[in-house]
Amino acid sequence: MTAHRVSAGFTPAERAEIAELYWQAFGDKLGRIMGPAPRALRFIEDVLDPAHALVARDPQGALQGVVGFKTYHGALVTGGWREMARHYGWLGSTWRIGLLALLERDVENERFLLDGIFVRPAARGQGVGRALLEATYAEAAQRGYKEVRLDVADSNPRARALYEREGFVALDEHHLGPLRHVFGFNSATTMVRQV
Repeated sequence: MTAHRVSAGFTPAERAEIAELYWQAFGDKLGRIMGPAPRALRFIEDVLDPAHALVARDPQGALQGVVGFKTYHGALVTGGWREMARHYGWLGSTWRIGLLALLERDVENERFLLDGIFVRPAARGQGVGRALLEATYAEAAQRGYKEVRLDVADSNPRARALYEREGFVALDEHHLGPLRHVFGFNSATTMVRQV
């Protein structure tokens, strides 16, 4: 297993690569809203916030994976109506913002919110996800949190199995109802883990 170095933030030169990896991980869920893919990639690249990212790199420095987190000050993929309007226009941004708000998870004072983790396909199974989670626990503890919280879609049993192995426990399940046809999954489970 390769040793991975995890550090905070990323360089401007890594923005396009991170946007592509993010889209590979979440495009199935967001494609109907954020597509077409080239436009979504431009938007994501534009609004990525390195202050809300931990990045795993291999010994040669190549990016292997990213975990985003959300605070009262922002998230990995942030931006509001103005930023979205630059890429989708006034009308296109209005309905997209409305639908995306339905997936939004509130930040709370008691738990550190993990807001997306994704690993380069060629690096999967090499401990990158675990290294990113360990770095997340350390970040949460450094910020004074006692627990980490995340949401995992029912369409991603592999991720849920990883979280369970890491000690996350299911708290609640949120069903999408008719919106499952828009987002491509039926429900999401909120899970927490002590740090």
